[in-house]
Amino acid sequence: MAASIHAAYRSCVKISRINTYEMQSMCGGCRLQSARRLVERTVHTSSPQCQASRTTYQQQQHKKQRWRRLLLTVGAGTLTYCTYRVITSGRPSGRQAQPWQVSLYRKMPLKTISRLWGKFNEMDLPISLRRPLLGLYVWMFGCKLDEAADQELKNYKNLGQFFRRTLKPDVRPVCDKHIMTSPADGRILHFGEVEDGVLEQVKGVTYSLSGFLGPISWQTDKNTDHSSDEDYHIKLNLKPGNKLYHCIIYLAPGDYHRFHSPTDWSVKYRRHFPGELLSVNPGVARWIQGLFNFNERAVYYGDWQHGFFSFTAVGATNVGSIKIYCDEELDTNTGHKHQDGVFYDKCLVDTDTSEIPVKKGEMFGEFNLGSTIVLIFEAPKNFQFTVENDLKVQFGQPLGTCLSTN
Repeated sequence: MAASIHAAYRSCVKISRINTYEMQSMCGGCRLQSARRLVERTVHTSSPQCQASRTTYQQQQHKKQRWRRLLLTVGAGTLTYCTYRVITSGRPSGRQAQPWQVSLYRKMPLKTISRLWGKFNEMDLPISLRRPLLGLYVWMFGCKLDEAADQELKNYKNLGQFFRRTLKPDVRPVCDKHIMTSPADGRILHFGEVEDGVLEQVKGVTYSLSGFLGPISWQTDKNTDHSSDEDYHIKLNLKPGNKLYHCIIYLAPGDYHRFHSPTDWSVKYRRHFPGELLSVNPGVARWIQGLFNFNERAVYYGDWQHGFFSFTAVGATNVGSIKIYCDEELDTNTGHKHQDGVFYDKCLVDTDTSEIPVKKGEMFGEFNLGSTIVLIFEAPKNFQFTVENDLKVQFGQPLGTCLSTN
């Protein structure tokens, strides 16, 4: 009996990490008493009641960690907002940011905060809190819950699922009479003709076409050097009689966050710029020249019935990720450091697939919170937009068409 207790004691000593010197200095009676206490403790901790208590404790610790992450995210977001207000405070209306302001803004930890915000969006909410929290979001940003395929807020496990909610069938009919329709719910920031390789992000504030699209290597498999924006524009090799057009659509936090193909076209090439995650709201777009050239973006190149066509999803502050359904390898906001202007290319066609056809109205991708879509395409001179700047549009509504020459 004593031998078995002593063996149990030695085992328990290893578990409890009792000092070997102390064990050897004990007398026989003390060893037996200590062994009995350790055996009783071991039996107690292996009981179902103890296991349940341990599980409850671990769950409580897990909840504490989740709340710590939440508080960290909210605190970091508040700090970023306050810093942004300090940077932008006192600027005269209509004046663009000074270089030092842009530099300071770009140094803010917006990508880190956006990743934390993305993780927070994917945290499952307690069922009892889903209605009040998501309902508050609906009220704050004017979400049209009656258009959602699932209007019961309790069925959305987290904020991210609510962002990516689907719509009821036929709630957004796609216009068949126009060759181009809006790819998303949002607001028209700017549209028009691209002149000499320069685009306007809002009226009077420009950015470079070459800086936005990068080298024209998707056409030649080689970098095509250019000496100016105008030279770059020429080397796009538009069809005779065609012009280059663009349209920018801003998705607010309350908008439907999935986006669709605006026309029938074929996707051939993707270029990922892992840039900044500056805000792209209209106020910042008026303030920072070349804003879209700074930000992370995924550019998809291809062709449509009139020639060159590109569809770009632009990242922004608190956009946890950009997802494109025909490109599962796209990985955005990874946290890795990159040099300014670096990009990563991927050819989406191979020997078996010459192109990826996309139909007008077909779902193309989604944002994890609002952002911006930029369309750049060539079309005949008689192409005309059917929208106005600052107009609120919905997916499927007419965006533009070619007028009859008769």
